[in-house]
Amino acid sequence: MLKRGGLVAFPTDTVYGVGAPAFDPQAVTRLYEVKERPRSKAIPLLLADGADLPSVAEPIPPLAERLAERFWPGPLTLVLPRRAVVPDVVTAGGDTVAVRVPDHPVARALIAAAGMPLATTSANRSGEPSPVTAEEVMAQLGGRIDLILDGGRCPGGVPSTVLDLTVSPPAVLRPGPVSDRDIERMIASGRN
Repeated sequence: MLKRGGLVAFPTDTVYGVGAPAFDPQAVTRLYEVKERPRSKAIPLLLADGADLPSVAEPIPPLAERLAERFWPGPLTLVLPRRAVVPDVVTAGGDTVAVRVPDHPVARALIAAAGMPLATTSANRSGEPSPVTAEEVMAQLGGRIDLILDGGRCPGGVPSTVLDLTVSPPAVLRPGPVSDRDIERMIASGRN
């Protein structure tokens, strides 16, 4: 389904996401339409493995490598300079890309099987509550997307922490499961 440009909802370690193939601008455009998401809001990318990070971001600062090693797979999204291969529609025309590796076997297996990063955002209509079950996805997006993978209730229920590493000092754009204190420790450990 994803290889044909379809939209698929699936569980992650935080909330249910809906994904499109990241390098397919038409599919990503459809993702914006289905969610009724403003085109000015970039869509994060999910990777199957941290080793895939260089395929979508460059340069990758040492702090990003340390954070990925410590918190991936997991609920930390890193904002980094994007590679030119990432379509403008994914980044809302910006120079950065938000990336994470989810800590959920269904999500990672799906991304690996697709063979590419997935442009993924919460599987809800913009402004509505983020779904934690397939039933909640169906209530909001049923009939608007191609497939919903029911992996049970998401264990997290809280969207990921978003950390912008393109500014100095790094800035938390959205608080989440990875605490400011955990991030500060990682930043401090790089200074020693």
